[in-house]
Amino acid sequence: METLTSIIGAINGVVWGPLMLVLILGVGLFLMLGLRLMPILKLGTGFKLLFQGRNTKEGEEKEGEISPFQALMTALSATVGTGNIAGVATAVFLGGPGALFWMWCTALVGMATKFSEAVLAVKYREVDEEGRHVGGPMYYIKNGLGAKWKWLATAFAIFGAVAAFGIGNTVQSNSVADVLQSNFGVELWVTGLVLMILVGAVLIGGIKRIGAVAGALVPIMAIAYLGAGLVVLAINADAIPAAIELVFTYAFTESAAEGGFAGAAVWAAIRFGVARGVFSNEAGLGSAPIAHAASQTKDPVRQGLIAMLGTFIDTLIICSITGLVIITSGEWTSGVSGAALTSAAFANALPGVGNYLVAIALAVFAFTTIIGWSFYGERCVEFLFGVKAITPYRFLWIVAVPVGALVSLDFIWLVADTLNAMMAIPNLIALALLSPVVFRLTKEFFARNGAPADLSADKKA
Repeated sequence: METLTSIIGAINGVVWGPLMLVLILGVGLFLMLGLRLMPILKLGTGFKLLFQGRNTKEGEEKEGEISPFQALMTALSATVGTGNIAGVATAVFLGGPGALFWMWCTALVGMATKFSEAVLAVKYREVDEEGRHVGGPMYYIKNGLGAKWKWLATAFAIFGAVAAFGIGNTVQSNSVADVLQSNFGVELWVTGLVLMILVGAVLIGGIKRIGAVAGALVPIMAIAYLGAGLVVLAINADAIPAAIELVFTYAFTESAAEGGFAGAAVWAAIRFGVARGVFSNEAGLGSAPIAHAASQTKDPVRQGLIAMLGTFIDTLIICSITGLVIITSGEWTSGVSGAALTSAAFANALPGVGNYLVAIALAVFAFTTIIGWSFYGERCVEFLFGVKAITPYRFLWIVAVPVGALVSLDFIWLVADTLNAMMAIPNLIALALLSPVVFRLTKEFFARNGAPADLSADKKA
């Protein structure tokens, strides 16, 4: 077992190493420049379309299963999770405050990546034998690049189906069980059983119920967490200027050892900032476009403009709040890491309350991640084996929830983290090769619809 662990650990070091980080940032930057900074310049348009996409038009009802708003919430349900609480804390602990700056950079280029993923997902989606719209990297690789690339699509589906059990299921239930036991004394098996029942109740309804639950729960949990974070920042207002200075200073200079913080080189800030940024918002991994492919829309670019908001909300808003709370509290030098560091930072400003707020937020975030990733895994399995494989996969998914709550997951986490990174390789290759399609569709969309005020209409040339 030790030999296997060391082998997978070595692979993990490669797939999350410099080459992968350069590839993710490089493809994102290439797409952003090819789109002429459109994702940043049209951010307001994206929010406008999101608001209008809460309900679909009558003529679009058969174009997908869930509204554009629910598609984004489903994608966010899978991305807004432990990465926003534990991931940011780990990045700051290992890379120093400068890691937050590189998370921002990852998010900015990631907006172009997420936009492109959604455009291609809607453009090349299919209707399965049960009449559902299915899509994602495996479909835009197969349909966009041709049959000779199907092996790459199959590789993505295999990595996604297996990685989902770790990063989207057992790791999440384990985090919930641990945080509820440490803060409220709830037994691990109780948390596992309750989670299993809740997850099962949602999954029985398929993507429509997942979309409905995500559409209701994600905005509430995100706003509540952001509200608590803003309260803490208001209490620590005097420390905010210094914290921001630390972020920019340590992004380009070595962090000195301080308190329980061991110090970090610039490379560590870049590595952990980019890696945790990608882990949090999943831009480039190819997971979110699977949800966006089910959106009730006729125009790929419209969904892309909504999809890119996921990266903005996840990293530039939620992760930024978490990072600034940690840095302004001074707890980042305490030697504590992960969710415990975020809890300590909130408790520093809100004694007796802050740690419980983080515990509840982490539990809800992890629950929505489990239901969001279940859909991703199901679509990967359907691509490999057909719709008949969905029910057995769903059963295994529900059973795995309490298992994750009860067992040690160091090895599972390592395998899932490795496969999660390997999902990105086929997806990034496809994004680069299909980028001309994205650029063409985007140019045609804005030429057809004219001014941003008219973007809500599905006008035809």
